[in-house]
Amino acid sequence: MKKINYFIICSFLFGFFLLSSSSFLLNETLETYPFENMELAVTVDGVAKTTIPDKSSGKAVSSIVCDKGASGVWNYDHWTINIKNMTSTRTRCQINFVSKYNEPLLNGTDPVLSEGLIPVTIDNNGIVKKASLGSKWYSYQEKQWANAVILLDSSIVYADGETIPESNIESYFVWIPRYKYKIFNDGKYEGLTKIENRTQEIEVVFENKNTSASNGSTVGSFLTHPAFTSFNTNGMWVGKFETGYKGSTSKESAQKNAVEPGSVQIKPNVNSWGSIQVANAFYTSYDYKRDYNSHMMKNTEWGAIAYLQHSKYGSMSSVRVNNNSNFVTGYASVKEPTCGYTGKNEECNKYGTDSSVTKAYNTAVGYLASTTGNISGVYDMSGGSWEYVMGFMLDQNGKLMSGRNSIKNSGFNGTFGCPTCDGDNSGLSSLTTGLAFPTDNRYYDSYGYSETDENFQRRILGDATGEMGPFELTTYGTYQRQIGSWYADEAFFSVYSVPCMHRGSGATRGNGTGIFSMSYESGIGVVGVSFRIVLSL
Repeated sequence: MKKINYFIICSFLFGFFLLSSSSFLLNETLETYPFENMELAVTVDGVAKTTIPDKSSGKAVSSIVCDKGASGVWNYDHWTINIKNMTSTRTRCQINFVSKYNEPLLNGTDPVLSEGLIPVTIDNNGIVKKASLGSKWYSYQEKQWANAVILLDSSIVYADGETIPESNIESYFVWIPRYKYKIFNDGKYEGLTKIENRTQEIEVVFENKNTSASNGSTVGSFLTHPAFTSFNTNGMWVGKFETGYKGSTSKESAQKNAVEPGSVQIKPNVNSWGSIQVANAFYTSYDYKRDYNSHMMKNTEWGAIAYLQHSKYGSMSSVRVNNNSNFVTGYASVKEPTCGYTGKNEECNKYGTDSSVTKAYNTAVGYLASTTGNISGVYDMSGGSWEYVMGFMLDQNGKLMSGRNSIKNSGFNGTFGCPTCDGDNSGLSSLTTGLAFPTDNRYYDSYGYSETDENFQRRILGDATGEMGPFELTTYGTYQRQIGSWYADEAFFSVYSVPCMHRGSGATRGNGTGIFSMSYESGIGVVGVSFRIVLSL
């Protein structure tokens, strides 16, 4: 008899027979692993082995075959087999390991998974299934981006290909691989001129963090996108939808200005979490999943998704507006807005909740609101709620600004841009009793001081602001709007009196809404302004 250096621990739990590593005797055939009333056999890439591959081996389970009516599920978190319905003695299960699927195109920036982050595929009708890591479960070449979910009840283990019910999904995430892009516009615009049609394919090359970063700064040179270099990761998991408030059943009940990481849900068909100050949104995001380095999306991270969307690996078109006026996630306008926003409910700018006007994410119309034009992409980046991002202006002394005044601010400590505006007679020029900005500047983007919202040269290359120029002022009826050269999306940069940034525009703003939309805000909690969460593993 030969001895193997791993352990088996057996117990009955939740109807499963659990096995993990232990020291036990192996018979002379080197093919089966006996333990009392069961046997376990292992192959790796088709070759019989006497040991289970290490968790870090890059292997995945392609299949588990058990006899006598039993079935096996591989638990990746605990690197063990769970056997269900074992009722007979000497039950035998064979575990077949293969190399994990990876896409050569990604150059080593394939999805990074951590315990509790479950890889999935999503059928066109929205049915979610546990993905097999040994099979092709994503393809950026085919515009099928990788998806993963976090479960409400993580004790439930799903087999590859098994449906994960929506009732047990807390959050959906989409993988954005690290890349460099060819700079197409240096974004040095100091004022308004006249827009041009500047839409084009953004050239993207995937590169892993072990490759020397590209540091281009001129048109035609390559720049490794700063969303990845700031955390030095091979990519990031971004919320597939705007963040919702767990337990809410209406637009009104999803309004909550508090730090509540336990109330996060990122799902389709839920009301976006609104009326939350930026500081509360940040710490809610930061405390959501610390083991995953969760945080509130930065402006540059928004830009990274937008640029990938407009590369050959995304839909490379105008992202359809989520025009659901109840701010329900994942919806899309039945008609693409084409006649501009006048504040009236024109035929091509309708918004509402009726299915004749707006449709869900898992429909042919809904796919058009995704960054890929199919169900695998990121939703709600055009319309739905505006989304606060961690992008703040600095005051004239180079200090981060809190907001407009003591009435309208982000909740972060900092200076006010317009202390006496809005009838504020507090006499305060700054907030000192709020929450502290994160001490780690990787969690926010900062922009130079300006007294005009037309000073786009303050952009950070990659943040999808100044590079979307040139810009002009356009009048729709009695309404004036600054717009950029990409789909005429709304384009206001932060300014001293409203120093915070939000992106994507809102459900009711018609033609100016889009993935390249940007505007300023005070940082105060507003109905129809939400936020998004990122995981940097």
